[in-house]
Amino acid sequence: LHPALATAGVGDGIPVVLHFSAPWCGPCAAVRRVVVQVLDRDPGRAREVELDLDENPVLARKLGVLSLPTTFVFDGEGRERFRASGVPSADDLRTALSSL
Repeated sequence: LHPALATAGVGDGIPVVLHFSAPWCGPCAAVRRVVVQVLDRDPGRAREVELDLDENPVLARKLGVLSLPTTFVFDGEGRERFRASGVPSADDLRTALSSL
């Protein structure tokens, strides 16, 4: 597990929805809305972590982030279980989380 992921709370026993964004990224606001919509329906199931691409370039490279927005779901052990470039659908996020 990359130290920056551990610092963000990935791998501490709780699933994490992690998304990379930037202030200049218009679609990133839509990702925030989708993530909140999904997590609000099942409080405590997972935690949201948003990382600024410009402030976390090493981790973004390590994870292979090539465009914004990019969203990941990590299980409680820190394993990547889902990845989406662009704005993920609420159903896709729900499906990814339901298997954890």
